[in-house]
Amino acid sequence: MTELLYTEVEEELRGTVRALLADRATPSAVLARTESDELTDGKLWRALAVDVGCAGLAVPEHLGGAGASWRETAVVLEELGRTVAPVPYFTSAVLATAALIAADDETLLPELASGAKTAALAMPFSGTTASSFAVDVDNQVSGEATSVAGALAADVLLVPAGDGLFAVDATHAQRTPTISLDLTRPLCTVTLSGAAGRRVGPATAVSSALTAGAALLAAEQLGVAEWCLQTTVDYVKSRRQFARPIGSYQAIKHRLADVWVAVTQARAVSRYAAACLAENDADTPVAAALAQAFCAQVAVKAAEECVQLHGGIGFTWEHPAHLYLKRAKTSAIALGTPDRHRAALASLVNLPA
Repeated sequence: MTELLYTEVEEELRGTVRALLADRATPSAVLARTESDELTDGKLWRALAVDVGCAGLAVPEHLGGAGASWRETAVVLEELGRTVAPVPYFTSAVLATAALIAADDETLLPELASGAKTAALAMPFSGTTASSFAVDVDNQVSGEATSVAGALAADVLLVPAGDGLFAVDATHAQRTPTISLDLTRPLCTVTLSGAAGRRVGPATAVSSALTAGAALLAAEQLGVAEWCLQTTVDYVKSRRQFARPIGSYQAIKHRLADVWVAVTQARAVSRYAAACLAENDADTPVAAALAQAFCAQVAVKAAEECVQLHGGIGFTWEHPAHLYLKRAKTSAIALGTPDRHRAALASLVNLPA
């Protein structure tokens, strides 16, 4: 039976990551970062990936990783979701790392695990449109992919081309920033023109990475929803109207109770997906599809309630609520919309169309 409860080690990891983020990724710091030229916080990423060692949690020890599992990675993602920290953890330590693990790569994976390099999967973050890269007999890669997440901060691009997955030095790519709703996860268009590539594995490694990404993105969405719920509860306890806290009104209680139930359910769904992935369970595709079909909408609902129940201040740029709404909205269409995952889930469990 799959264990959904957090272990003592996972809670210790959570405490370490939360303390780091409380110091380096405060709401004011994240807001300030969105208005700067450097949208990615390089110092925070180094502290998280190198000093704490979170980049290699799912990588085996003989390849320089921590030899933990995707369960521990999910705990880190929950905390990153609670702060919408502008670091490429999901794109490098999850998507790119999962692709390299599936490809049995032993060259680039240790560098990602140590935090020495950061990688990004060069395909649209929506996961719905195939990239148009081609490779010649000399392993020179050409083509373009739009709305690529994590590429601006990446040292290496993992490019699906032909029947293979190729590692390309990011300095050989033209990376054009794209206007994105979520400023804490910048996107760009990646263009390659005869860039030298090294084959790291088959193109099927991408499918494994997208399944892992769908399962673990739910953990980040859970973190977003938890922050929105807790922040809103704290606010309605202190905000007074007609000489009483607005949280004492039944309508407010019911709305927040609905969010609490949804977040509690999302936690179980997310934990099951991470556990299946960590154990290489045959149910992983089902758990990943279920996680995105459910958790994506919970995060959006929690963020919308957060903005609305904060009243006027919730609609201002100065309050961080909009950052969480933007992250929730963009994550809900990343790696496929909930509708797409519901359709996939129906197919996986043999439900009629």
